[in-house]
Parts: sequence; structure tokens; C-alpha cells
Amino acid sequence: MPQDRTWRKSSYSDATEGGECVEVSFSQDVHVRDSKNADAGTLSFSAPAWRAFVQRQP
Repeated sequence: MPQDRTWRKSSYSDATEGGECVEVSFSQDVHVRDSKNADAGTLSFSAPAWRAFVQRQP
């Protein structure tokens, strides 16, 4: 995966020390990672799959 991606922290992430932090990067696809362990890898989604995931109602 290219290292020049721009990552944005989720507005739902907990900003406290040791809190849960999720970052996303958008381009033609969507990548999601744990900001506390960014080198551990990412989950990748197609744009339509990501859109369906974030728009889903409980």
C-alpha cells in the first residue's frame, strides 16, 4: 500500500491515552487502520462496500 496516503482519525475515536483510535484513508478504495498500531496492517474496502457499511442503520 502506498505510504503517501492521507489518514483521518474517526470523530468517534476516544482521544484519551489508550483509547480506541480508528483512522481511514480514502482514494479509489478505502483503508482502515488502528492508529495506535499503524504498522499492523489495514482493512481494505471498495468505495461502494464502505458506503453501504457507514450508511447502515442499526
